[in-house]
Amino acid sequence: MFALFALKDITKDTMTNTGLFITVEGVDGAGKSTPLSWLNQSLQAIGRTVVLTREPGGTALGEHLRELLLHEKMDLETETLLMFASRREHIAQVILPALARGDIIISDRFTDATYAYQGGGRGVSLSKIEQLETWVQHDLQPHLTLLFDVPLEVAQARLAKGRSQLDKFEQESMDFFQRTRQAYLARATAHPERIAIIDSTVDIEQTQIQIAAALQTHLNIAI
Repeated sequence: MFALFALKDITKDTMTNTGLFITVEGVDGAGKSTPLSWLNQSLQAIGRTVVLTREPGGTALGEHLRELLLHEKMDLETETLLMFASRREHIAQVILPALARGDIIISDRFTDATYAYQGGGRGVSLSKIEQLETWVQHDLQPHLTLLFDVPLEVAQARLAKGRSQLDKFEQESMDFFQRTRQAYLARATAHPERIAIIDSTVDIEQTQIQIAAALQTHLNIAI
């Protein structure tokens, strides 16, 4: 168990003065990028130090693994193991140090993505993912997860419009993304204390309102 801090014991009254871990999730094409940038700027505007990062990736080793994961064919369990290998390095080198400094760290994807993509989409055993999660993360969980949700037709249209080259996940079938989306929504149902669903079919102003409401409700932070 991590000795530096017990994330589950942090209360809303102390959220404005301690390190915070926020994750951003959603299927490919859900529209996370612009709101993520706005969230970063908004938190900095109220005087918080923000660390933006991503998974897979976030470290030098993680970025090498990202290239393999996004572009190389591999066994499904190998893919899952590499996701958690990248995550362990990310936690040790980036996330825990940022939290110890009192920063807010925002990660574009974390373990919910593994449950959704490898578990829901690929069909990897959820019990195996749970075992890896416990081994790699111990008690570490995000304080808040923003799950950007859109109908798959909207997500696919955004991908087709915005990407000239698609990685191996973005090229998956609609059935794959249907399973992935349903796995994300199941995670939100199971963990309402930290996962806020953001309807990203609306315009950017309405999306920002939803994000601000989630921060106020879950973290007692006003932006």
